Amino acid sequence: MQITPISAAKADPVLWARAQELEATFLAEMLKQGGLGASEGLGSGGIGEEQFTSFLREAQAKLMVQKGGIGLAEQIFRSLAEKGAA
Repeated sequence: MQITPISAAKADPVLWARAQELEATFLAEMLKQGGLGASEGLGSGGIGEEQFTSFLREAQAKLMVQKGGIGLAEQIFRSLAEKGAA
């Protein structure tokens, strides 16, 4: 059975939203580890820039998930839905 984002959102909108949040958190961490927003040297803004860069990464990760993401939310949803049905 193939679960699409539309059918998942209709079947259990709360679970689907949580699965998307988990995917966004994962993607934000991957963007951080990949160095997105990292700046060094004279142009770096210190701790303030570092904190606001995390907001940028989170927003970009959420947008990535809204545009389809990497399919992690679907896998999370499917796994949790199966466990709930059992």
